[in-house]
Amino acid sequence: MSKKKPRPTPVPAEGLSQLIDAHTHLASCRDADADLVARAHAAGVERIVSVGDGLAEAEKALAAAHEFDNVYAACAIHPTKAQELDEAARARLSEMAADPRCVAIGETGLDTYWIHHEPERTAPLDVQEEALRWHAALAAKVGKTLMIHNREADEDLMRVLGECAEAPKVMLHCFSSPLEVAKEALERGYVLSFAGNVTFKRNEEMRQAAALAPAGQLLIETDAPYMTPEPFRGARNEPSLIGHTYTCIAEARGQAVEELAAEVKETFASVFGV
Repeated sequence: MSKKKPRPTPVPAEGLSQLIDAHTHLASCRDADADLVARAHAAGVERIVSVGDGLAEAEKALAAAHEFDNVYAACAIHPTKAQELDEAARARLSEMAADPRCVAIGETGLDTYWIHHEPERTAPLDVQEEALRWHAALAAKVGKTLMIHNREADEDLMRVLGECAEAPKVMLHCFSSPLEVAKEALERGYVLSFAGNVTFKRNEEMRQAAALAPAGQLLIETDAPYMTPEPFRGARNEPSLIGHTYTCIAEARGQAVEELAAEVKETFASVFGV
């Protein structure tokens, strides 16, 4: 009986600099924030946006943003937890959104995958939609980017976002939708952000979407501790590994990695106002 090959230990891509991680979850990674940030810095990562998927994680993201000069926060209630968006949560999120270290309202959005797989634990679609509209209005009020989670909800998401045109900027995080959705999103001026799953062999259409996005509408993220890029797929992800995703996207776009990094850095400054 053949034994499985041991999984290689993840190591950062070498020789890269000026990298940006536009969406990660420091609080969900196994190690301390300080260790994660230090390893990311050593791997050439200059800026990190740590994201809350609920009030507790949003608090931790904002605390990290105040602790580290190169970390910023995005604060919101994840669509699967939209039932938690009560009046107390709305009041606290409104306070967080006004904090200068909070650069985006997210992640919010729509997710039908978990409605089908864990309906008893997941907010129904109408509750998710109401929460998304509230977050979009908050983003418009404070003038910050709306950071969107989308899982198997393309049609409904694009409908709702089209009706929430007051949001100043829209970032579709961990973009994994079909190419036609990418084209429509880019036409609307949305920013597509790609995570490590863009490196997976079967995701050629995702790489086509990354190649299609013009400068100014493309960001790169880890979504750590998830979406670890090849060749370390299946291992635990962290910001220091983002260079592998940059390398893959640069190849898909026919660019030098250094040129792509400079573009993404400029887009990051524009999208998040830092």
